[in-house]
Amino acid sequence: MSVQYYEAVGRRKESTARVRVMDGTGKFIVNDKEGAVYFPRLGDLQDILRAFSAVGQEAGKYDVTVKVNGGGATGQTEAVRLGLARALVLLNGDWIPALRKRGLLTRDARVKERKKPGLKKARKAPTYTKR
Repeated sequence: MSVQYYEAVGRRKESTARVRVMDGTGKFIVNDKEGAVYFPRLGDLQDILRAFSAVGQEAGKYDVTVKVNGGGATGQTEAVRLGLARALVLLNGDWIPALRKRGLLTRDARVKERKKPGLKKARKAPTYTKR
């Protein structure tokens, strides 16, 4: 017998997170590590789990497993947060307004701008000298 789970993908900058939510005892596993170990930065884990409080659910009622790759700490945190919110929508569609109101279902499309030829960075030009 297989376990019933709801899977969703969240993305931000260069990060992609595959999030699975299932009934359980409150385990939060990210890339085979405990959630608090993988996201040690202050407030990151609380930010991710905000989706549960937004819909009035206890995080302890669900097991969450995440596979996340690419990007840095902020990108991965926000990718997991979006994936979790999308998985909760699959679990119960009535939660969409509550999640949308808190901005948890909005994909942040901002990514790093590419470097242009002749410039030092995307927009920074070399110092102008008259002679």
